[in-house]
Amino acid sequence: MKEAAKNLGIGLAALDTYLSNVIDEFDGLTDVTKFGTGQSNPTFHLRAKSGDYVLRSKPPGRLLPSAHAVDREFRVMRALASTNVPVPKMLHLANAAASPSGRDFFVMRYLPGRVFWDPALPDCTTKERAAIYDAMNQTLAALHDVDVASVGLADYGKPGSYFARQLDRWSSQYRTSVEAPSDAMALIMDWLGANMPADDGQVSLVHGDWRLDNMIFAPDAPQIAGVLDWELSTLGHPMADLAYQCMQWRLPNQGDMRGLAGVDRAALGLPSEAAYVADYLRRRGLPGIDNWPFYLVFAFFRLAAILAGVAARAAAGNASNPKMARKYGAAVPALAAMATVVIHQGAEL
Repeated sequence: MKEAAKNLGIGLAALDTYLSNVIDEFDGLTDVTKFGTGQSNPTFHLRAKSGDYVLRSKPPGRLLPSAHAVDREFRVMRALASTNVPVPKMLHLANAAASPSGRDFFVMRYLPGRVFWDPALPDCTTKERAAIYDAMNQTLAALHDVDVASVGLADYGKPGSYFARQLDRWSSQYRTSVEAPSDAMALIMDWLGANMPADDGQVSLVHGDWRLDNMIFAPDAPQIAGVLDWELSTLGHPMADLAYQCMQWRLPNQGDMRGLAGVDRAALGLPSEAAYVADYLRRRGLPGIDNWPFYLVFAFFRLAAILAGVAARAAAGNASNPKMARKYGAAVPALAAMATVVIHQGAEL
């Protein structure tokens, strides 16, 4: 508990006093425990007489521009409370100027449930595996169908030219994180710029990190209790989220970034990439997807750029989980290699 409070930058008593003053229901903080997972914003489990809560904070130290936007996470989850996208209940946002830790943080209700780290779902039944993937698919379609104006998010990002802006952003972030771009990453950035599809007008709220372990499932049912980790959310192109999740079908089912490559998906009751995409298109009433290889290459590149930033934070001494951060940084060449395969061989649905 003392170590967690130290990482948060505020003592237990001071945090208890602050939260009791700003959250009506909050009373009697008894314990603070840092979650061991997560690589971006330090996240803590708060136990109090009034119940369990989660506090998510910006990390200390020098940060990359526009990164660690916990205020945006708070805003989007609060806005989604009235939609078909399940999120935890938001309780309080503290900005750095008023925060007792000197950093932005927010507090939300704790959601009990299950987090699955292996996308092959080895501990689930065949029927449950299929239902879990269908729940992810249904929720992703619901997210992309949210009327952003009606929930107060019309200004949550710039409409149009999403991939061009994202390529510029993540190329800049990547170059800031490394001494020099690798040959593979340089090739990928050049290819994405040369093969940028024309803007087709699709704009939706995108999560930015849509994957299985960013969701809490009900303790005893294949239903999503809450979608977490909205730091990268914005207004953008829905295919970015879909392609990002579909990387999982190409990643190996081993190591710290597990995917579904080499797994007998049919035997386990898991959908194929083509079936998963088809279900998504059906739910949204879309006829098909053009430029699928571009979206996949972009997804691999973006994740590689993110993980390069994680590794840079570890080197600077302000990563949330330094050991895991270094492992993720080591995965950047593998991601670049997978993107290069799609560039040269394409990707069929």
